[in-house]
Amino acid sequence: MENTAQLLLVEDESKVAAFIKKGLERQGFKVDIAEDGRLGKQFFDERTYDLLIFDVNLPYMDGVELAAYVRTKNTQIPILMLTALDTTADKLAGFDAGVDDYLVKPFDFMELIARLKALLKRVVRTNESTNLLKVADLELDLDQKIARRGGQAFELTAKEFALLEYLMRNRGRVVSKIDIAEKVWDIDFDTGTNFIEVYINYLRKKIDKDASSKLIHTVVGMGYTLKEK
Repeated sequence: MENTAQLLLVEDESKVAAFIKKGLERQGFKVDIAEDGRLGKQFFDERTYDLLIFDVNLPYMDGVELAAYVRTKNTQIPILMLTALDTTADKLAGFDAGVDDYLVKPFDFMELIARLKALLKRVVRTNESTNLLKVADLELDLDQKIARRGGQAFELTAKEFALLEYLMRNRGRVVSKIDIAEKVWDIDFDTGTNFIEVYINYLRKKIDKDASSKLIHTVVGMGYTLKEK
């Protein structure tokens, strides 16, 4: 998960934000930057993230307020707070608001990476224990064999379910027809057949047809990927 995780960094010091973003992207993370709390709130509402990094002191809406808002919408997403103040009172206020971890500025960059990876691993374990896969507003309940988008359940055949599970487990990664044939159908792919395209179209009609944002994308000459645009 670490190599494809999408992060939101809310930091009003532009040089600090650019430094952190550059370092995280070198580690394989994808990073959006918001320079104030209000914009951070907007990004969180409109996009999907795996982890949030907030500075404490932000214009319009501080990091603690922003964390408290996030927790009214999502109780699972990890929040790491960056602060220049290493005081117990400040940390307690953050923890009460739902912050998972603190890092005091100035910090060693590899310490930041270690904290992020630890938080992301915890989320992976939680998701595995509940057997629920999520990408944007698409959910796949592996225990009850139920698929939902935007809270609305839809029916899938056994193979459609298996194909969607494979795409969701490889979110953001391009998977070839050969990959799909081997992992979902357990067969060698015959280039003279189009059954994979047929099943991809079945899924698109059920998942993307009535949705404003499409999740299943074709990468011409390479395969398919499931992700937010």
